Amino acid sequence: MGREKRKPLTKAELRIMEVLWQLRSATVADVLAATPEPPLAYTTVLTMLRILEQKGFLERRADGRAHTYFPIVERDDAVGSAVGDLVRSFFGDSKGELAVRLIAESRPSDDELAKIKALISRYEGDQR
Repeated sequence: MGREKRKPLTKAELRIMEVLWQLRSATVADVLAATPEPPLAYTTVLTMLRILEQKGFLERRADGRAHTYFPIVERDDAVGSAVGDLVRSFFGDSKGELAVRLIAESRPSDDELAKIKALISRYEGDQR
């Protein structure tokens, strides 16, 4: 069975999800208090949480009069999905083309270069 396709996160939704991934569960007030500047309105956070629930990124449960929200998609899974969308949309479904573009954009650090070289060596070794 294939993975369920979710709509990608907007920048504003990602901002809310980052808080939830950090807190693991939170009320609207908790999210509001933990959201970095610029501040958001309570109703904005509530609306965003409802949208994220509809998109399948989180669930909520009643906790008295309030609701507690918790992520059901881990950050790494959301990152993988976003990268996949980017690769399909701009790079002809070639992750290699994305990697070449990223390296061409700015020089990787020495640590990053070492990791890239190690990956290349590993892949070259797999072909033998």
